[in-house]
Amino acid sequence: MNELEMKYQFEAALLAAGRPVTTQQLAELFDERERPSLEQVLNALNSLAEEYAGRGLELLEVSSGWRIQVRSNCVDFVSRLWQERPARYSRALLETLALIAYRQPITRGEIEEIRGVAVSSNMMRALYDRNWIRVVGHREVPGRPEVLATTREFLDYFGLKSLDQLPSLAELKDVETIGVQLEFNTSDAALPRDEEAAASDDAEKSASATVSEQQIETAESDTAQAS
Repeated sequence: MNELEMKYQFEAALLAAGRPVTTQQLAELFDERERPSLEQVLNALNSLAEEYAGRGLELLEVSSGWRIQVRSNCVDFVSRLWQERPARYSRALLETLALIAYRQPITRGEIEEIRGVAVSSNMMRALYDRNWIRVVGHREVPGRPEVLATTREFLDYFGLKSLDQLPSLAELKDVETIGVQLEFNTSDAALPRDEEAAASDDAEKSASATVSEQQIETAESDTAQAS
């Protein structure tokens, strides 16, 4: 089988799947007698990704595999196809998620110490329900608090293959500007905005709720280790 035919088949499979598919899974779609090597599969995928350059779609490898998705600069335009409002998250939720991503593993108490305000149960439940965070252990201190880290689904949603691809703090000037890739053939309903966090946003901004670069920079070195 030539590479051109393989590319077309992979393109069809990824569009039909509507979710990330691993290199191994794509290879196993072929009968064993004509199954290409993983190297051949990767070559075809990389070639297909190059063909998508400059188009409204892109082929991207994320944590769970390969997927075809809407390019980020077309997300706002394409989102008009759906009547539901795009997902909007409170600044408090995004700051909490950023702290977990950059400082993992981290406890809820440590998050509260850095932000200077209590982390609401509704906010944590929203992150758990979205399957963006998980408990990876317990800190060996009195009370044995849960230790939190991000999940593979978190990486997939933000278009990342690993934690190494998180933007640097110099690039992440404002936590609310985090770009979210819109998956092709996926209609995610917006998470409800945490009312308690939303009500306290203005007060937090005038206090010490905004996470400073200095507070996060001390743990940037943990990122590679956590991945």
